[in-house]
Amino acid sequence: MSADAAPLRFSHRELLSALCVVVIWGLNFVAMKIGLRDFTPFQLGAARYLVAAFPLVLLVRRPQVAWKWLLLYGLTQGVGQFGFLFFALQVGMTAGLASVLLQTQVFITAVLGFWLLREQAGRALQMGLLLACLGLMCFGLNYLGPQGDAGHTTFWGFVLNLCAAALWASSNIVIRKAREDSPHLDPLGFVVWSCLVPILPFVALSLAVDPPALRWHWLQAPWEAWLSLAYLAWMASVLGYMLWTRLMQRHAANRVAPFSLGVPVVGLSAGYVLLGEVITAWQWAGIALVVAALACVLGGERWLLWLRRPR
Repeated sequence: MSADAAPLRFSHRELLSALCVVVIWGLNFVAMKIGLRDFTPFQLGAARYLVAAFPLVLLVRRPQVAWKWLLLYGLTQGVGQFGFLFFALQVGMTAGLASVLLQTQVFITAVLGFWLLREQAGRALQMGLLLACLGLMCFGLNYLGPQGDAGHTTFWGFVLNLCAAALWASSNIVIRKAREDSPHLDPLGFVVWSCLVPILPFVALSLAVDPPALRWHWLQAPWEAWLSLAYLAWMASVLGYMLWTRLMQRHAANRVAPFSLGVPVVGLSAGYVLLGEVITAWQWAGIALVVAALACVLGGERWLLWLRRPR
């Protein structure tokens, strides 16, 4: 999309798709926490993409796109984002705070979109990103404060979470570049076939890093762990990223990425209800700012036009 082209408006169906992605990915963090009780991070990564790819890869035609885009997306979104995120959750990060810190991808996506794709940010988007930044600062103050929840997290969990966000932002740019290269890219085929890429790297990393005593521990995993794996594979990976890829195809990366700011709202709520994680005053302030940022991004341009309209 050129800098001078008028951005497409989101249809009602696209807004509904974005809402579904927010809910699916918000619950995703609880599923990860449950799965990591019985799987190592690399085992969970390999199993997630193995289940997501088969048998769909036998039923869905390979998309008409260069292999380099499938490989890059599988490595950035699969091995990169979730490899770092699974380790962050294991070494010290709550599901709720992980869902928040991962949203720094919005700012990284905007920077990469401006730098690599020459995408421009409208005034409403800039205001929304500012509000979201203030919201993330509230979460950060909660983490850094002496009475905060730092006891439930670790420094390396924090760093690994930010690395996961950077790789998610990179995968957003890969989608846009793949769309430019193949205008009729099939989102379902792209997501399903890219799920093949992370399997072998995750298996190799598991064999190289996981302690021998844990290599077959997953065989004794309870039904909750297998249910979480099915959710991660079919809901979060296939359905969630198919809807996300479709949105990224039609709209600029810096207009789609802010929708993910709703994920922490669901993630924090799910962590509180399902895992007993505490939501502090700083986190509630951050949630309010994130909701305001979403409202600004979704309706800001119309509000600006209304304010400029002669009375």
